Amino acid sequence: MSLQSGFAITIDDGEIRKHLRQLGEPITLFGEGPADRRIRLKDLLAIHGNDVIDRKKEDDREVIKQEKDQTETTWYHEGPESLKIARLWLAYYSLPRAKQRLSDVKVEMEMPESTRTAKRQEMVKHMRNMNIMCSQVGDGRPVSFCQFSPNGNLLATASWSGLCKLWNVPDCSLFRSLRGHKCSVGAIVFHPHATLSLDSSELNMASCSMDGAVKLWNLESEEPIADMEGHAPHRVSKVEFHPSGRFLATCVFDNSWRLWDLQQGVEVLHQEGHSKPVYNIAFNIDGSVAVTGGMDSFGRVWDLRTGRCIMFMEGHLKGILGIDISPNAYHIVTGSEDNTCKIWDLRKRSCIYTVPAHTNLVSSVKFEKSSGQYIVSSSYDGTAKIWASNTWQPLKTLSGHDGKVMAVDVSPDGSFIATASYDRTYKLWSPE
Repeated sequence: MSLQSGFAITIDDGEIRKHLRQLGEPITLFGEGPADRRIRLKDLLAIHGNDVIDRKKEDDREVIKQEKDQTETTWYHEGPESLKIARLWLAYYSLPRAKQRLSDVKVEMEMPESTRTAKRQEMVKHMRNMNIMCSQVGDGRPVSFCQFSPNGNLLATASWSGLCKLWNVPDCSLFRSLRGHKCSVGAIVFHPHATLSLDSSELNMASCSMDGAVKLWNLESEEPIADMEGHAPHRVSKVEFHPSGRFLATCVFDNSWRLWDLQQGVEVLHQEGHSKPVYNIAFNIDGSVAVTGGMDSFGRVWDLRTGRCIMFMEGHLKGILGIDISPNAYHIVTGSEDNTCKIWDLRKRSCIYTVPAHTNLVSSVKFEKSSGQYIVSSSYDGTAKIWASNTWQPLKTLSGHDGKVMAVDVSPDGSFIATASYDRTYKLWSPE
């Protein structure tokens, strides 16, 4: 060490370079030698003070500590009593159903492999024979959504005109028009017990539109029986009933999704977590898990009994528009603006397969409802496609629409596939 200008400066060139880096200075300049570098460090210390390096180290340690504190801090907000009631109810509802599902899987696994193979082969033959059975003009504006009723005898469609319609299956005759929305309707969905055990005068359907309106319907009136307020002015892209029918989820363009307890008549959960609008949501068959897809290209899996995000789905390059959970409760399919479908395994918490599905964005994806043996995807390339869920290979391309296919659904017994299109029609597909 040597003493210059009242303070000591090392003569070790390595130490000098280290000190310059700590000060945010270039460690060497063009044509600069060790002696010149030492003089430059001396001048910097003379300007900023001899303890500037120690101060810089302390500041860096403080920044690292703050970042660590921010990373490790988990914030909890006290929820309302209605949320506690809902979470307890969901736990009691879902646990016995999960037990029964696992029991059914064990029984199925005891079946001879030849029997299971024969079933798959029959399904493949069934799907490859799918063709247009009926084509119907659904509205004067594009038909944006379609869904079969739980008994398979009705098909609900939504359109950009604000009208929702119910159609008889399979003759495609109009059953009823539902009037109440003032702008484009994003979805209309059936209560899980509608057309089965619910009275036609009770709540049987829910719909949503771009102006944030969410309306509830029965099967007897053309007018809504109730409105769910609290979303406007934000767009509501999708609604979905919980398998129990007690709860209704809404996907909102304020980057959140909501859970409404229809029995208590209140919003029990306002869940954030996406950085862009939440576009779609699906529940597993047990009712314990919800999965959301957002325009931020990410998906999240939520445990409804605890409120925790138990899986973060990262991999799509653009927004997720379609999402569904297999009846086996652990396979999830997502469809995206990046033209692909991805298959996720909840047990592995990762993507297990990427399907290069279409040549334009994937607007909707659905598992076959009884056993999840196949997936149907719809796309803005004007087609819908069927994929085997054991190999994720294509089985059939459903071509016939003159415009973008905006939605797809599979009937409860797998007899029909419905597609809704920008060409203002919907089509029913069945084996020849």
